[in-house]
Amino acid sequence: MAEGASPEKAFPVSWEELHRTGKALAWRLVDVGPFHGIVAITRGGLVPAAIVARELAVRVVDTVCVTTYGTDGDDKKRGVPVIVKPPSVEGDGEGWLIVDDLVDTGVTARAVRALLPKAHFATIYAKPAGRPMVDTFVTEVSQDTWIYFPWDLEHRPVDPIAALRPRP
Repeated sequence: MAEGASPEKAFPVSWEELHRTGKALAWRLVDVGPFHGIVAITRGGLVPAAIVARELAVRVVDTVCVTTYGTDGDDKKRGVPVIVKPPSVEGDGEGWLIVDDLVDTGVTARAVRALLPKAHFATIYAKPAGRPMVDTFVTEVSQDTWIYFPWDLEHRPVDPIAALRPRP
């Protein structure tokens, strides 16, 4: 999404759905490996990486910490990617798997690919602008969709529909 633009479509994801789709990602990756280990892109890639690691019986999970949102305090406005913590993987990433929850514009993916150009890159969700940056994904969503992951949501009471109608 362009800076300042608001998403036209909301796509809420439950914990159960995230787990199911993470497992589907593992099914797509089972014949691509074996992998030396997984590099999770924080923060969004942590949960999918844990699911994939379990399903593929991978015991080594590292992180690369990148921030592109919130560099000026606004979590919806993108900035320049900053590698806060590089992965401890030596070399070009060959035999490694990078996991993230989503590839959106590809800005974060490009930054991580520059660090590990030969690693296999996998995400659960992919938007058209970032899709060329990943090798494997499960679900494509439109560029104007905002995905609300379970860690972004909380349960709270809502009024019944009838209460929303004005009373005469």
